[in-house]
Amino acid sequence: MPPPPPAPPVFYSFPKVDVLQDSLANFVVKAQRDAVEKRGKFTIALSRGSLAANLKGLVGQENVQWDKWEVFFCDEAAVPLESEDSNYHSNILSFLSDVPIPPNHIHTVDSNLLDDLEELADQYEKQLIDHFAKSNAARYPTFDLMLLGIGPDGETASLFPGHELLSERDAWVAYLDDAPRGPKRRITMTLPVLTHCYRAVFVVSGNEKADMLHAILDRPEEGLPCSRVRPASPGLVFFFADSQAASRTNYPPTAFRWIDNEKEAEEAVAAAKRRAERRAAEGDE
Repeated sequence: MPPPPPAPPVFYSFPKVDVLQDSLANFVVKAQRDAVEKRGKFTIALSRGSLAANLKGLVGQENVQWDKWEVFFCDEAAVPLESEDSNYHSNILSFLSDVPIPPNHIHTVDSNLLDDLEELADQYEKQLIDHFAKSNAARYPTFDLMLLGIGPDGETASLFPGHELLSERDAWVAYLDDAPRGPKRRITMTLPVLTHCYRAVFVVSGNEKADMLHAILDRPEEGLPCSRVRPASPGLVFFFADSQAASRTNYPPTAFRWIDNEKEAEEAVAAAKRRAERRAAEGDE
């Protein structure tokens, strides 16, 4: 029996960035509670620090179980951890330095291996295997939450349009030495890892992202990397956007609320489409 198709993306649009950040904090707390109740820990993968800055709403909240967090990084540049180009460093500056996550729960690359990209990727994959294989017999690791960004060309993590890494199906972590912007030498979690999480969350803001978000949600057939992140059942994918980034997108937004499973996602997206159709019909009268 073939697996069920992925649930449709859930699209949330917020009037301002601060409302987006408060809603995202609420979402993350509920995802954490769900994960800790079911699996005893909360595994999260972070993209670059400007995205993690959107988690500032969690700082100081009493209902966050920081000791249950296990933090990994979706991708990393082959640079020292204190470098401005380091994903880890940008997350330390924007979020991680303000919260009491135990240091041994923050999983970084081995900076002794920076000169050997293959070894760097293999060692980070071994960290994933050590962490997930003990409690997860699935083909790929299953993160509770992956916080993802949208690049200028529709890339996410370090998965770029047209790059051969998009077809990688065996490795959990792969390397590239030809990134088209920023540091050329990097490692990245592969697409199968991104599509086997429980919840993938894209966070996007600003006018400069409007055209790309429109392409990702309204023209998924173009196959941009962000459009390909459709987690397998029971996983879900969410887009959090401010009104500027959402200004060109036709995909109907869903009123913000906690969505727990595929059935709720399908019902929410269907209801949003019906509302959009009614508004369009009223506008034609």
